[in-house]
Amino acid sequence: MCLNGSSEVASLFTLQGKKGTNQDAMIVWENFGSRTDTIFCGVFDGHGPFGHLVAKRVRDSLPLKVSAHWKVNLNSEDLLREISINTMGGMSPGETAFVSAGEEPRAFAELEEIEKQVQMLKESFLKAFKVMDRELRMQKKIDCFCSGTTAVALIKQGHRVVIGNVGDSRAVLGTRDKDGSLIAVQLTVDLKPNIPAEAERIRRCRGRVFALKDEPEVARVWLPNNNSPGLAMARAFGDFCLKNFGLISVPDLSCLSLSEKDEFIVLATDGIWDVLSNKEVVEIVASASARSSASRALVERAVRAWRHKYPTSKVDDCAAVCLFLDMSNSSAASSAKSHEQLASVDDRSEMISEKDLLISRPIESDSEITTEESNEDAAKLEEMQSESETEWSALEGVSRGNTLVDLPGFVPEREDKRKNAGERSHM
Repeated sequence: MCLNGSSEVASLFTLQGKKGTNQDAMIVWENFGSRTDTIFCGVFDGHGPFGHLVAKRVRDSLPLKVSAHWKVNLNSEDLLREISINTMGGMSPGETAFVSAGEEPRAFAELEEIEKQVQMLKESFLKAFKVMDRELRMQKKIDCFCSGTTAVALIKQGHRVVIGNVGDSRAVLGTRDKDGSLIAVQLTVDLKPNIPAEAERIRRCRGRVFALKDEPEVARVWLPNNNSPGLAMARAFGDFCLKNFGLISVPDLSCLSLSEKDEFIVLATDGIWDVLSNKEVVEIVASASARSSASRALVERAVRAWRHKYPTSKVDDCAAVCLFLDMSNSSAASSAKSHEQLASVDDRSEMISEKDLLISRPIESDSEITTEESNEDAAKLEEMQSESETEWSALEGVSRGNTLVDLPGFVPEREDKRKNAGERSHM
């Protein structure tokens, strides 16, 4: 599903704001990768002159790329497993008995297999995001020089969820604490330029980060020698005018093991989060008259909040996907035995509390934040990020300004060549 609608497990809805063409896009893909227990969801918030086209292109292409890379990884794993089985088949009975007697407990082996599956999904996200951005750069139909899109996408397979995020769209989990109260747990970080590690990477690449005087709370990314484009995010697809100056499309990855207390996940663009808190969003979805109308109720509440809180501001485009988990009734999709094993690995009765609204990683997260995927730079930035985690949450950030301030009237590389040519002509 890519249009307003719903199914048994999800609802999605988008509404155009007052800034022009609706640049938000969304998708829910059930039976993803031909697997009945797997679903892909995503929301994409375009910006710039052709942001609506970029968002739609990423919505249509990214899931296919994730699926393709995932199948390649699975096929490679199957080949290795077959080789291992054939090797075991060549052993004598005595050798086989020795291996069987010394093998790890079955539960541990199955949990190890789960970790492999999660790792394969992470690798698939990383490769797909990289290929997607490269494809946007190479294609000729959409001008992505000063246009781009955010992306927050997840794959839920059984009790596992893997999330990939670039930009400032957001994923939030609605769950119950140990007292049965509904709480919100933010699953992604709003990747904006005021995050210390993001700002440091941009500045190392000669990009500039600063806020305008009339909106001091909105940090933006600027070209080295030109006050444009003023992008209000640190990672995005497209926006190739900034890709040499610290902007990247490498996703921040998070993984989550679900429990029976988890009720739904909301993916939404910043048109929602700029006017509603995580708690408000979770309460609106939980109180919807029907699951099929949950996303619509959320978007309509956000529009009313825009008009009430910021009557002089133009309402932003809004898009939301609500994925309902039904973890208490999911035994049909997976065996009770595997469910118990996952619950033992991730007993979150103590983890989920009000304090969790300030964490930037729910369970596990990978963050590759290099322009050319340099391992050395990634290590340095990871160290910086860990040092600042205690004082920087990047959660609940509010930004009402436009995503882009101005478009550059030149290409930096061409401008340098023009200057060099002028200097040679005067010699």
